[in-house]
Amino acid sequence: QVQLVESGGGLVQAGGSLRLSCAASGGASSTYAMAWFRQAPGKEREFVSAVNYSGGFTRYADSVKGRFTISRDSAKNTVYLQMNSLKPEDTAVYYCASGDYTEVAGRYAYWGQGTQVTVSS
Repeated sequence: QVQLVESGGGLVQAGGSLRLSCAASGGASSTYAMAWFRQAPGKEREFVSAVNYSGGFTRYADSVKGRFTISRDSAKNTVYLQMNSLKPEDTAVYYCASGDYTEVAGRYAYWGQGTQVTVSS
């Protein structure tokens, strides 16, 4: 069983930056891909970014390419999402997930509790 704990959310002005962290523990978390999804009020959960188990491969949603960067620290079993040039439309609850290296939410077996990111205009 893998446990995921997110941190780093908050309120920021448009154009600002935030860094989200997700600490993984238990199970074989280091062998899984890690990803970030987000869900805005009234919308479905959507893929943001993923990194494979080694950190050598990453993928991003078109809406965040060039602004967000995902990385993982294997020694700390932690994945990060650096978010720059934030826009009001980035406002959502951000979820960390662990599982297959894919953009499909259903392929991730483990999920964190979510952290709120609010971007004011």
